[in-house]
Amino acid sequence: MALVSREHRVEASVLDDGLVPRLHRELEEFFAHAPDTAPEVGGALADLVLAGGKRVRPTFAWWGWRAAGGPVRGPAADATVRALVALELLQGGALVHDDVMDRSATRRGRPTVHTAFTARHHRGRWAGDPRHYGDSVAILVGDLALVWADDALAAAGLDTAALDRAREPWRAMRTEMIAGQHLDLLAGARRDESLEKALRVARLKTAAYTVERPLHLGAALAGAPQELVDALRSYGRDVGVAFQLRDDLLGVFGDTGITGKPVGDDLREGKRTALMALALGLARTARRPHAARLLRDCLEGGGVSDRTVDEVGELLRDLGAVDAVEERIHVLAEQALLTIDGAGLDEPVRLALGALAAKATERRW
Repeated sequence: MALVSREHRVEASVLDDGLVPRLHRELEEFFAHAPDTAPEVGGALADLVLAGGKRVRPTFAWWGWRAAGGPVRGPAADATVRALVALELLQGGALVHDDVMDRSATRRGRPTVHTAFTARHHRGRWAGDPRHYGDSVAILVGDLALVWADDALAAAGLDTAALDRAREPWRAMRTEMIAGQHLDLLAGARRDESLEKALRVARLKTAAYTVERPLHLGAALAGAPQELVDALRSYGRDVGVAFQLRDDLLGVFGDTGITGKPVGDDLREGKRTALMALALGLARTARRPHAARLLRDCLEGGGVSDRTVDEVGELLRDLGAVDAVEERIHVLAEQALLTIDGAGLDEPVRLALGALAAKATERRW
């Protein structure tokens, strides 16, 4: 069954009064007036955040706001859009830190922050280790993003009651993001092959912070009742996990134009994704020790050749792991649609959330 029927398929951008351009203008305004205490660090953050990105988190937060009856225009809507700047700053900080941990060389088609500062140190023939310098500056850039995210939320012009309601989802989102990142690191260090744990990482690291909590935040700003918050969070968990599962597939077979990273990067980095956990389980069930050994060698990371990336990709298909992940994405997306269908939402909001679920899980974003 299609995620959204043909006659009801809509693009959320048609319904949201040009949220992304509005948000981009607010981001430019924020950086234009940001404290000038660390121009290089702040400049690196501005370059990253303004360079692109899909604005996924603010978009879901906006539709959480709209689901709870928040207006499209007016002072409250304007303050809400300014508040959503915080989500893009939070995402910027997470990306910078994530790239250091993953040793990623590119992000959005350009050098990652730590790579760029490492190269600057090297070109300048400065004292010390270039890589240590690059990593250290990237940590500061990420930290600054987290600080400025709090500043953006506090200075958005929200009334006291709305700001107070935002506190819980904002606190939870930041904590869950860090917890998920730690569990991801821990899984790699322990060579964990558990599908359950891989899905828990997806739930915390991606679903909660990309879809569930942004929806919660937007709904809270509009004063949503608990029943609606619960429905939006349920939808968000399902869409968010499906979004990560699609990302797992793109990390192996993907389109650089979508991911902003080289095809096969997840395999080169030895990421312990749900896709790989499923494949290992299928290899054990099929009693294919050579297949399991190849997968484990790949998960060790480092020195994975293009030939190995291609071989592992073929193996993932052959074992049925790709089909299994596609089926999970489909089931999660259908569950999400059933949830919003039963939430009593206005038709434009219901259609927009349906379209967003399709965009997120099919990665047409």
